[in-house]
Amino acid sequence: MYAAFFGLAQAPFSIAPDPRYLFMSERHREALAHLLYGLDAGGGFVLLTGEIGTGKTTVCRCFLEQMPAHCNVAYIFNPKLTVPELLRSICDEFGVTHRPAVPGAETVKDCLDPLNDFLLGQHAAGRNNVLIIDEAQNLAPDVLEQLRLLTNLETSERKLLQIILIGQPELRAMVAAPELEQLAQRVIARYHLDALSPQETRQYIAHRLSVAGLQGPLPFAQRALARVHALTGGVPRRINLLCDRALLGAYAAGVREVSDAMVRKAAREVFDAGAAAGQGRRWLATAAGLMGLVALGWLGWAMEWWPPLSTVGERASVQVPAQVPAQVPAQVPAQTAAAAAAASAAASAAAAVPEASAPPPAPPARATSLAQFLAAQPVADAPPAWRPLALAWQASLPADAADPCAALAPEGLRCWRSRRASLSLLRQLDRPVLLTLQPPDGPHGGRGVGVMLRRLDDGAATLQGADGTTLDLPVAELAPLWRGEIATLWKAPANLPAGDVAASAAGAAWLGRQLALAGVAPATPGDVSPEALRARVHQFQLGQGLTPDGQAGPLTLMLLNRAAGVQEPRLRGGS
Repeated sequence: MYAAFFGLAQAPFSIAPDPRYLFMSERHREALAHLLYGLDAGGGFVLLTGEIGTGKTTVCRCFLEQMPAHCNVAYIFNPKLTVPELLRSICDEFGVTHRPAVPGAETVKDCLDPLNDFLLGQHAAGRNNVLIIDEAQNLAPDVLEQLRLLTNLETSERKLLQIILIGQPELRAMVAAPELEQLAQRVIARYHLDALSPQETRQYIAHRLSVAGLQGPLPFAQRALARVHALTGGVPRRINLLCDRALLGAYAAGVREVSDAMVRKAAREVFDAGAAAGQGRRWLATAAGLMGLVALGWLGWAMEWWPPLSTVGERASVQVPAQVPAQVPAQVPAQTAAAAAAASAAASAAAAVPEASAPPPAPPARATSLAQFLAAQPVADAPPAWRPLALAWQASLPADAADPCAALAPEGLRCWRSRRASLSLLRQLDRPVLLTLQPPDGPHGGRGVGVMLRRLDDGAATLQGADGTTLDLPVAELAPLWRGEIATLWKAPANLPAGDVAASAAGAAWLGRQLALAGVAPATPGDVSPEALRARVHQFQLGQGLTPDGQAGPLTLMLLNRAAGVQEPRLRGGS
């Protein structure tokens, strides 16, 4: 009704799962990475949970789009089944023929035997079998136990069946129950999908409007966008409902921008905000009561009605370890701290020796501690920090380069930076990156230091410093020092435009060739129109778990290079 009024080709906020409107936030990509990891993990359970409307089905659809050709998939979307019904459904989904041994009385064994034969045959043929159960919080305990028993079907090498359970948060509580301890021990990956952040909510709204054909500015005021997130909690389905009604209200009023007041009015119509307000008042009353009890408690301590705090503290005293030097992160073990202190003392002694008598520098070696390693690194934006990254790409970086990105451009390398990267994105990019780490009480007055992530395999990482020194450490030890800021490089032809790749004829031709090398052909053979090229980019992004906007940005081009076979340094294995 309102689409033409706002210059749209269609309504942008339908709750139907239209793949053209797929929006993959950072959280959705993390969830997708967990599902994809489960495919190669050799069997067991993978859990994906999230509140209603957070996009679990969206992630599942994207996962199915990326399913390798050697995988058989059985999808159960109505799990309110008994054990025999479940087994029959699984057999039917896999196309396994089953019949009762005694006519009219099919047993569990009548389904299990042919299913086991099928799985063994598929394994021998080099195929994997994946069972996906949606709305898994509705599974009965005895059905969950039967699913666990299905994972007993195995060879000496691997499980024959990979089971993915998708459901609401109560699924986590179900799996954590004592009677399902054996199932919980077989969960190889789990991820809880949270709602969108305020910034992601804005991006989500802009994305859907853009796909619907919006050419101009967003028809939402800034305060209205903030109100949408506050009222929906960042849940995509609720965002769709609220934005649809708000646009309808603006259309009825004859205005082309949705205001904060319009969003609040739409929320009252869609969400029954009055009832929600009443519930909020009840929560406030409860909170006020709790605060009163806390105040009464503190008054009791002050009036010495019950034992003083110091006495209680003595009863529960805990031995506190000796203070760790300030420059050593809390995660570094005691022996690491000692090594760092020794290294610091050695450095001070060396500084006292006149420069003329100093011996030649030792060749780069492996650092003995994280603190020692980080203390020797430059700030993240200094050219020396970029030198290992340039060398990984067989490029040279002048020592006096004020802008490393500009200095590397003549060598056919482009820079890409992000402040909100994640481990899953690093694994997806699969290329060395410059990390900005924030060691506590670091040598640069709180400024981050730059180190290159040279290798990332499972739970281990290898860092390389500006002088070539390397350090192996667990990812868990690295994570507290990293806030998501990275920089990396990618190869591009010299004549490629800096902005929209397809803006020039040469750029569009190159993009078309890369897509063809990646196996993405136009729907109509020989169609080289801008629309066909955008559709091919959209198809490639969908398969890679990127936001499918049809625009070939740096992330898309990096993954396209990898899919097209461009030789670039890899992060896995450090090659």
